[in-house]
Amino acid sequence: MKKISLSIISLFCILFVTAQRKTQNLVIVTLDGMRWQEIFGGVDSAIIVNKKFTRDSQQITKFFSGSDISERRKKLFPFLWGTLCQQGQLYGNRWEGSNVNNANPYWFSYPGYNEIFTGYPDSAINSNNKNLNPHENVLEFINKQSGYNGKVAAFSTWDCFPYILNKWRSGIYVNSDVDSIHLNAPGMQLVNDMQFLSPRPIDVRPDVLTYFAGREYLKAYKPKVLYIAFDETDDFAHGGMYDQYLKSAHSEDAMIADLWNTLQSMPEYKNCTTLLITCDHGRGDKIKEQWTSHGSHVEGSNQIWIAAMGPDTKPLGEIKNNPQLYQRQIATTIAALLGFNFKPSHPVIEPIQTILP
Repeated sequence: MKKISLSIISLFCILFVTAQRKTQNLVIVTLDGMRWQEIFGGVDSAIIVNKKFTRDSQQITKFFSGSDISERRKKLFPFLWGTLCQQGQLYGNRWEGSNVNNANPYWFSYPGYNEIFTGYPDSAINSNNKNLNPHENVLEFINKQSGYNGKVAAFSTWDCFPYILNKWRSGIYVNSDVDSIHLNAPGMQLVNDMQFLSPRPIDVRPDVLTYFAGREYLKAYKPKVLYIAFDETDDFAHGGMYDQYLKSAHSEDAMIADLWNTLQSMPEYKNCTTLLITCDHGRGDKIKEQWTSHGSHVEGSNQIWIAAMGPDTKPLGEIKNNPQLYQRQIATTIAALLGFNFKPSHPVIEPIQTILP
């Protein structure tokens, strides 16, 4: 009798939480290799004055400097600190006791994205080579659920994402680098032409074209889950171009703002969409020369950050002194936001409960 009663209570709790959930759609954005130090502190004064990394420090200082950390970070990320911080949650400010880390031991891109979407920091995923990911990812899992099939799409600048998300097995739509956009939608042909005709300073299409492709797809096809993966911050950092790294970060913040405003202008998404933003890895900090690099040989490049905003996420702002969080929790959090329990054949751990209703 006790077992039956407990089962009834558990079922009631599940049904109650489901009835309370408002999130019907999910948008995920990643900023490749974006350091938490700039997210929470704005421009780094020690790097900005170094002529090796910043060609015109006077101009960058004019655009992004401020009298304190609060002003500097808001100048660099006006949407993140002006809107998302007011309506959502930000994790990863290690100066305030908020630690978020990679669980994988490598601290570079493919292992990071694998960890984000599979929830499994597999030590066998140890290169950026275009190898098909053998693990089920959470986007693939959601695409199999009733009402979500064919309603999951990903747009990326980096051309490794078709392999990371294993589009051939998963069945989700993945548009990457300069893939031809064979979609019958207004604006798509222009984006298609632009991506082939525009310069490629980082050897893949510019982030803004990845964004426009994703935004126009959103308008035309109304996916329930959309992923947009930016890349320029990582490439400019590797090139030692701190000014371009900052400008790309600022531009990506503007694109996320435009995306959020677009979502709120559409009845299918307004007040029923959650936005989740994160990165694949961090970068060096203690040795200023190492801000350009990352990986297990660079201390601190396993330090990341997470931001979330939506109808089910309490507006707690910048989270301080929280328990240790890991990148691998993002996959189960993504599923739980939509009311699903992601339990693939590989091991996963609990979602970030504070983001959930």
